Amino acid sequence: MEDSIVHKPNIPVGIIGYGAYVPMYRLPASEVAKVWKGGEGGLPVKEKAVAGLDEDVITMSIEASRNALARAGIQPNQLRAVWVGSESHPYAVKPSSTIVAEAIGATPHIQAGDWEFACKAGTEAFVAATAMVGAGMGQYALAIGMDTAQGRPGDALEYTAASGGAAYILGPAEQALAVIEGTFSYVTDTPDFWRRAGQKYPSHGQRFTGEPAYFKHIGEAAHHIMEEMQLTPEDFSYAVFHQPNAKFPQTVAAKLGFKPEQIKDGLLSPVIGNTYAGAAMIGLSAVLDVAKPGDRVLMVSYGSGAGSDAVVLTVTPAVDERRHKAWTTRQYIERRIEVDYATYARMRGKITME
Repeated sequence: MEDSIVHKPNIPVGIIGYGAYVPMYRLPASEVAKVWKGGEGGLPVKEKAVAGLDEDVITMSIEASRNALARAGIQPNQLRAVWVGSESHPYAVKPSSTIVAEAIGATPHIQAGDWEFACKAGTEAFVAATAMVGAGMGQYALAIGMDTAQGRPGDALEYTAASGGAAYILGPAEQALAVIEGTFSYVTDTPDFWRRAGQKYPSHGQRFTGEPAYFKHIGEAAHHIMEEMQLTPEDFSYAVFHQPNAKFPQTVAAKLGFKPEQIKDGLLSPVIGNTYAGAAMIGLSAVLDVAKPGDRVLMVSYGSGAGSDAVVLTVTPAVDERRHKAWTTRQYIERRIEVDYATYARMRGKITME
């Protein structure tokens, strides 16, 4: 008999705590269009979140992790892993994870590491943390998806490449606010998006990034996990898909049979842009902020290169007590300061004096 393609931990695992972080600065899409398109053309998002001059993946990960710890109600030194998934780590050689672990008080008896897989680096760390706890190698593990994504000036990514993300503490299911029912990953060598060492900005395959990249991988991952677990879209209260823009997740949701109301609470790209490694994970955090006990949630990430991680989880009564112990995702989104394109260019290092 063929082994199951859906992974279920030997020891039941769930989300003990979660936390999001979104910078307060916002660049309206109209500002990008004004500079590069003369104000013409369709806008893929309303605006995007922009990291400030004193913010990067590390500082934002620290804030999200502190929120996750507040909801988990555990001490930082109880963590046995701190993993940061991103494609915009501040250092080429020096881990983000050790700085985050030190700042939150989790060192020195900790496993730490940085994860990379484009936009699914965060969920890759999430699945690995689930496996670590599920194997009994540690009681709690912290997985983070965070980015300060950038696009080449004038490129389509200028509209959507944003900053932000979320952190999750995985632990025993009996303590969880959401229990992990199963995970599944679907991966191929599909070169839709890449950046070589030494290059400042990524390149992408234009329409190729939709099909056979995004839609193929998310569709296959969602289909296989639902088929093997004998679930249909009607069995879910919420679904969260990677959101490079507003159109893609809506399109793939419709193809899979999900209704607009099932994805609306986790669809954040129109107002904060594409937070890359944090996109699916911050969408899930917004869902957990409003979900009710018993709700089943599907999260499917996408990372160029290419692959998708699918996770099925069920919300527990503990969510009602714990979600109020830290800022909600929507509270971060509502805290906004609008900036013009020149300020954005300075803040993101697109204007240099060298």
